Amino acid sequence: MYHPTTRLLTILELLQAHPLLSGAELARRLEVEPRSVRRYIQMLQDMGMPVEATYGPGGGYRLRPGFKLPPLMFTEDEATAIALGLLGSAWLEIGMSSVAIEGALAKVARVLPERARARLHAVTTNVILSPHGQEVRPDAALLITLSDAIQRRQRVSIAYRSYHDETTRRTVEPYGIAGWLGRWYLVGYCCLRRDYRLFRLDRMQEAQLCAETFVRDATFDCVAYVEAQLLTRPVNWQVVVLFQAPLYTLQQKIPAGYGTLSTTPGGTLFQCPTDDLDYMVRYLMALHLPFVIQEPPELRDALLRLAQQMQQIATAQG
Repeated sequence: MYHPTTRLLTILELLQAHPLLSGAELARRLEVEPRSVRRYIQMLQDMGMPVEATYGPGGGYRLRPGFKLPPLMFTEDEATAIALGLLGSAWLEIGMSSVAIEGALAKVARVLPERARARLHAVTTNVILSPHGQEVRPDAALLITLSDAIQRRQRVSIAYRSYHDETTRRTVEPYGIAGWLGRWYLVGYCCLRRDYRLFRLDRMQEAQLCAETFVRDATFDCVAYVEAQLLTRPVNWQVVVLFQAPLYTLQQKIPAGYGTLSTTPGGTLFQCPTDDLDYMVRYLMALHLPFVIQEPPELRDALLRLAQQMQQIATAQG
């Protein structure tokens, strides 16, 4: 159970971080009913906090422009959540500087009381979140640029390389960013194709903010679109691989959402659908475990192509 004081402090933190938040959004973030939000706002106003309300479409709550609160103390749970989020940047496979992560953790630690600081040190020292070995990591700067465009509702101009290695210039109205099974996607309306599309971030060769803005379609459900596109995507091959390693070893390396793992007399069987065999062989090799391909035969061909590429690189003369 949250104490009402905690909710009041949370509302103040949210209003400092956002220029305007609706009552419904505050209720969702606080996990309370909208009428409770109104009661909390009244309590803050009675305490002298300059929380202003605007009514009608697009209305909500905000702190009076120019008003700043002094930094608030993190609770132990909040500090732990921040630490896990920072440590998880490696697991999410985002190209974030380790210097930035260490600096942020140090700043969080400095504002904590001694006991909470000790707990935070225990988390940062003993929790290891290893990346999956993804071939291309999204640049943190690209994520920030696209997120800023989504927030400001600005169009983005991108140079996009297709699956068939064809590059086109697109103007996109961005709606959201999704991480899915080791890959990152931009969800948006493509002005060239005149329809909604998913764009893989690792295929973006360039991304620039445009001056023009757009009106977001309020009926478009970004989450539902991502699930519909990625969960129902046509599957060209069903991969079946036998790893010569125990089940618990594979469970530590392969996320549950990637496929199914089962114990057999010969090792651990891994099964998953894919539409990209070249990506799959690179992923399997990055696990650094011996395996035998059972299905499909085309996966063996993809592995041989990778071996030939590696041999050519190894024997190339400068």
